[in-house]
Amino acid sequence: MLTGIEEVDWASLGHAYGPADDVPGLLHGLASTDPAEREIALDGMYGSVHHQGDVYDSTLACIPFLLELVADPKVQDRGGIVELLTSIGGIDLSGDDALDEPDPDDEEFIPAANYAMAAAAVAAGADVFLALVDDPDPEVRLAAPCALASLHPEPARVLTLLRERLTVECDTEVRLALVEAVGRIARRHASLREETVDWLGWLTRAAHAPGLRLAALAQLARCAPGEVPDDVVQRVTELLEAVRTAPPEPAASSAAENAWASTPTLIGQVREFLEEHADGRPTPWTDELMRTLHTALDDRVEDRIALILAQLRSPDRSQRSDAIWLCGGLIRVWRGRYDDVVRLIGAQLADPDPRLREAAASFLERLFELAAPATDALAARLAAGSQEPLGQGGPGARSGRGGALLALARSGDARAIPLLARALDEPDVRRDLLYAVGTLGPAAVPLAPVLRRRLARVDLDERLYDHAAPLLSALTSIRGVQALPEVLRVLRGAPPNRRDWVQEAALRALAAFGPAARAATPDLRALLDGGSATVSTKAALALWSVEGDREAVLPALEGRLRPGASDPDWCAAAVALGEIGPAAARSAPALRPGLAARDLWVRVRSASALWRVSGDVGSTLPVLVSAWEENRHARVDIAECLAEMGPAAAEAEWVIRTELARRRRHNVHENASGSHDIHEDEKLLTLCRAALDRMERGRGRP
Repeated sequence: MLTGIEEVDWASLGHAYGPADDVPGLLHGLASTDPAEREIALDGMYGSVHHQGDVYDSTLACIPFLLELVADPKVQDRGGIVELLTSIGGIDLSGDDALDEPDPDDEEFIPAANYAMAAAAVAAGADVFLALVDDPDPEVRLAAPCALASLHPEPARVLTLLRERLTVECDTEVRLALVEAVGRIARRHASLREETVDWLGWLTRAAHAPGLRLAALAQLARCAPGEVPDDVVQRVTELLEAVRTAPPEPAASSAAENAWASTPTLIGQVREFLEEHADGRPTPWTDELMRTLHTALDDRVEDRIALILAQLRSPDRSQRSDAIWLCGGLIRVWRGRYDDVVRLIGAQLADPDPRLREAAASFLERLFELAAPATDALAARLAAGSQEPLGQGGPGARSGRGGALLALARSGDARAIPLLARALDEPDVRRDLLYAVGTLGPAAVPLAPVLRRRLARVDLDERLYDHAAPLLSALTSIRGVQALPEVLRVLRGAPPNRRDWVQEAALRALAAFGPAARAATPDLRALLDGGSATVSTKAALALWSVEGDREAVLPALEGRLRPGASDPDWCAAAVALGEIGPAAARSAPALRPGLAARDLWVRVRSASALWRVSGDVGSTLPVLVSAWEENRHARVDIAECLAEMGPAAAEAEWVIRTELARRRRHNVHENASGSHDIHEDEKLLTLCRAALDRMERGRGRP
């Protein structure tokens, strides 16, 4: 086995962490009889030789040996090696997986030719996968269809083999993998698509097990969305019910069954997570099938909502859990009517299963105002088990109580206030809970004393910002002027580490306190000229709020609007002038150069401020409309300004109407999401509606 491995000069080859002289040990580890050693070796291959999907010269050198291991029936856990080869050889540089243009001067530069050579090398040896479709080990049979569909150079031959194999395969998950591989072939090879779509359509109607028909329907939706039946919701719901009520199938046993050992590897952690996810679920594969179907249905939001509602009403707890995660992906991307969905997810907070409660709370805490239909359920969940901790950690973390409180507070429900007061007396408090105080409005003013006490206990050390900033944010939102001595203590005692950040947070609080913070005047005047640009502008705004002294404030801000000023400094000064408003009208000439700046945010901040100080629509509106189209992430700020302009912004009505007609959220990022994304998009919609309403009323419409 591994003949010729010693003849390769591995030390002259490289991988993610340097010379590849450790690769022979990894390859031999894959063939070990020790399951822990095999798992560590596979983890090492992904961690260095195929790090984050990269293909090095050592990766290319490994391919013949990996193919040899796959072909040897004495090697255990070959399914994992098949998946590794599929990943190494499966990058299509001409399709959706095309890589960004590499920089040859980059120290980590990997020639694009490496990926092409890897694909060619694996394809040249792909006949080895043909024999694996009837391997005794179901884990190998599970991995083989995707490898064949992705890598074999004769797709028509593979298609015939997969369809034939489906007639004799007994393992449910392998059968589903065969159908998925057929769908992959249809999407990759247009010449085979019509034939494959017909076959998938037949499979959805044939007298097969409901799981197989559901898999065929999901692949049909991905391959030919136009062929999806109009009654897809009813059919899927019926199939899910049939899956739920079907007699349990005997579990397949692999050659390596019960041979796994716990290892400190990423692969081991993923495996344990998947095992935990599947624990107690008679059909864990329905989760992936429904994800595939939702991906295929894409913007058919009403159908997707109907499917989720059906799952949330299922007696099967695992189906309800799956529906919550599916809805998370749906609501993050698409605008729609989610009241019924949110109400049913709120009902899961009363379920005995802590994992389901946690999933429901985790979903609801990202919704802010959209969580309104679930607030009664959130309040009931928090009332039950009233002795459990509400802060971060403790038994309440897994039960979903911490998330439930955050969701209730972010929704603006006043029932969260006494619970927040209790949480603030606990040793540890989630930072998110403190930042959520602002959504509760004036009703949260009673929290000021407990926030003050907690701020007084914060040490003025290197971690001051982490501990004080959330408290200062909460005090700012409720204008908790009682805490003025504590805020000044933090402002004056900020250590060098992140001092500017601490001072900015304290200055925002002082600005919110207004004239009642007159005791801070000497500190504000000292920072007006002595701090960084961002601190200086925050000090100027606070001084204006406290004293209203234009002669002290405006020159300091105008001084930041000079040629050569950095973009962040200019933006900070412009925002401050905009908040001062018409009282800063004399600063309009200083703002005008920003309208022609190269940086988009300088243009947006300057235009918004210029409108607020001077009411100049003619100069500012074209800048704002242009920026709206140029950068979607500026739309919330621009919409706020357009809503203030009202009828004067009538020429921008088309951008407002276009935005309101869009179904996709404006801030969707395919590879990442933030906890405030949905809230920010809903804020944009609210501002757009307000702007449109003012425009229409300005024209005399009711």
